[in-house]
Amino acid sequence: MQAQVFKIHSDFYYVKNLKGENFTCKLRDILKKQKIDIRVGDFVELSNDNQFIASLLPRKNYLNRPKVSNIDCALVICALKEPELDLIQLNRYLTYLKYNNIEVAICFNKEDLIDNLENKKSEIFSIYEKLGYKLFFISAKNKLDLDELCDFVQQKTIVLCGMSGVGKSTLLNAFNSKINLRTGEVSAKTQKGCHTTRHCEIIECNGFKIIDTPGFSCLKFDFLLPDKLIELFEDINLYTKNCKFSDCLHNSKNDLSCGVIQNLDKINKSRYESYLTFLEESLEYKELISKRSIKNESRNKNVGNRISVKISKRKRDASRNTSKQQIKDWE
Repeated sequence: MQAQVFKIHSDFYYVKNLKGENFTCKLRDILKKQKIDIRVGDFVELSNDNQFIASLLPRKNYLNRPKVSNIDCALVICALKEPELDLIQLNRYLTYLKYNNIEVAICFNKEDLIDNLENKKSEIFSIYEKLGYKLFFISAKNKLDLDELCDFVQQKTIVLCGMSGVGKSTLLNAFNSKINLRTGEVSAKTQKGCHTTRHCEIIECNGFKIIDTPGFSCLKFDFLLPDKLIELFEDINLYTKNCKFSDCLHNSKNDLSCGVIQNLDKINKSRYESYLTFLEESLEYKELISKRSIKNESRNKNVGNRISVKISKRKRDASRNTSKQQIKDWE
């Protein structure tokens, strides 16, 4: 029988079949030995007694953080205030999701706290609308302007992404009052929210599914090479064709041979600052794997015109002279 995983807690997998029946399962030992990583959103085949997950069915897509799969769209939640809107953090989510080829919409929450809302909207639209993102402005707490967002998510499986305190749980409660998730306040001292969501879980609303996830802010681009990073910033990558050097990193404001530097006045400041921030993380990753390569190369040796792997000293046979000397000393 086929079912979908809607929650994972400890070693227990909570699944629901096509008829809407719920089961609590364990993972088959053979899947553990094969190190099969089951995620929220996965479709699985159950054992005959419905007590074990027997196999993992093919995925449409997946994310490593949060660990979810089979997503139709990611909804990135940002607060316009409390905490203050952080465009670099927003760009971090967008870049990561673009890397994973996940469709994205952006929801700006807490519009009721902004005095000059129309000016703020114009500023945000000027950056993200031309990048092709669907934008929503709402107040989840006061249930304002939710209709358009509800229409957008219909018949979709949505994953919520965003920092703690931006109102993800409040939005879910607004979608369906029966959910009644615990919500938390933002710290007045740190301007950061507390983690009210502890694990990923699929929550069924009226005509759509939402995967609620814990807020996270420590996502780093320590898995991506610099030349691949620029491809995820299409608004900046547009000007790289005019760079004099093919290996240009577009990070020196004094380099007038760089097409990006020549057109900085056409690039949004927060977008370029985001690129530079992520580039530093990507360069650290490049340096790390370079050191690993040097370490691996030192294990090789040149024999004639061929490269051979060195045998470790512990496994290397003693030379004839050494062996004879050891025998002589023993005698």
